[in-house]
Amino acid sequence: MRNVRVFLLMILLATPTFIVAQQRYRIAVCDWMILKRQKIGEFGLAKQLGCDGIEMDMGGLGRRDSFDNKLREPSQQRIFRHTADSLGIPVASMAMSGFYAQSFANKPSYRWLIEDCLNAMDVMGVNIAFLPLGGCGNNWADSLALRNIIVARLHEVGEMARARGKVIGIDTPLDAKGNIKLLNEINSDGIKIFYKFQTAIEMNLNICKDLKRLGGKRICAIHASNTDGRLISEDTALDLPEIKQTLDKMGWQGWLIVERSRDVKQVHNVKYNYGENVKYLKKIFK
Repeated sequence: MRNVRVFLLMILLATPTFIVAQQRYRIAVCDWMILKRQKIGEFGLAKQLGCDGIEMDMGGLGRRDSFDNKLREPSQQRIFRHTADSLGIPVASMAMSGFYAQSFANKPSYRWLIEDCLNAMDVMGVNIAFLPLGGCGNNWADSLALRNIIVARLHEVGEMARARGKVIGIDTPLDAKGNIKLLNEINSDGIKIFYKFQTAIEMNLNICKDLKRLGGKRICAIHASNTDGRLISEDTALDLPEIKQTLDKMGWQGWLIVERSRDVKQVHNVKYNYGENVKYLKKIFK
């Protein structure tokens, strides 16, 4: 028995700290917002900012059929993974931010784009993807024909993700009731809600009530910032102590990611804006 305990202790000591210490809440930033989209320097900058991880983007999309994705190249795969591991900055989620502008419903190459993302997730050892549906417009949920297309496509890609042990988190223009209905229609364990405080604020929702109605099991990660204007600590629309209390009671745990909430007076000062926002989130979600 003593030998077994010694062996287990040796394994524990040999395991990287960021794997052993699974905090309830971990804080990250979006690489495209800190001007490091798929750049090797994103991991070092995230560490400087005090982050626990980084949300990595798949690269630009535009009207092309594929992402401008470096992680298809074996040499780049090795460099990015080694850098992330050596600095202890894991990838929190893999983002497909190109779909903020491009319609997921109309993109002919959507299967390949999702497959490309899932492959990149394998490379970086991440299980959550971020898929915004902003490119579909604000009223797609009310258009039966368009909604049916989106639901069918999300079921398909959700099953692709589920088969590989991954989840695609979607950002929608819906409240908790609408999101629950949508998830039931999609009917795939590979699709969850990537909750976004900015979206909730723009819809005039009470974030705490909406979170409770949605339920923790339906939320894979959270974009924990508002639109640009002021820092999170100065934003009266975001009561983070109350939000933390709500998430605590829900039993939720996971990644809280800063996307925006930049001080409009110095919007291009990356280290100031994201450093201050990460510091405040760490203070509240400790």
